[in-house]
Amino acid sequence: MTNEQNNTTIFLVDDEPIQNEMLKDYLAERFSYEIKTFESGESALREISQKPQIVVLDFHLNSHLPNAQNGVEVLKKIKELSPQSQVIMLSGQDKLEVAVESMKYGAYDYVVKGETAFSRMENVINNILELSNIKELNQSYKRAISFLQLAIVGVILISVVLVYFVFR
Repeated sequence: MTNEQNNTTIFLVDDEPIQNEMLKDYLAERFSYEIKTFESGESALREISQKPQIVVLDFHLNSHLPNAQNGVEVLKKIKELSPQSQVIMLSGQDKLEVAVESMKYGAYDYVVKGETAFSRMENVINNILELSNIKELNQSYKRAISFLQLAIVGVILISVVLVYFVFR
């Protein structure tokens, strides 16, 4: 269990409560994430200020409530309000057009519901966290290089000043 996992919040958004609970149980067995479930996109958006690192979002959120926003509408709002949140679109539809539309609006990946969906979800979440760690490491390297560049410039300036006063 890493510190990264302790700080990770995942939102599961699906209008099928059984699907939400099964995925939550599956992920909770494998990771120590804070996992919150929502039965509508609207309820998840009310909590988006928590800036979840990962949102698993059902594509067809308006199957039980016809006036509810669908997954793509919620995806657009999530990316607007919390652009750093990585959204994994989850759908029962194995259609290329649905996957392309999801990716077009900022989904990190698209997972089709089925017997391998949970293990695929686990892999996608691991990839997101690995990418996040790589980005953090890259930022650390950039800061270190900037510091070294400043230190080298400082040493050069001090050397020039010393040479000037010694050989004057």
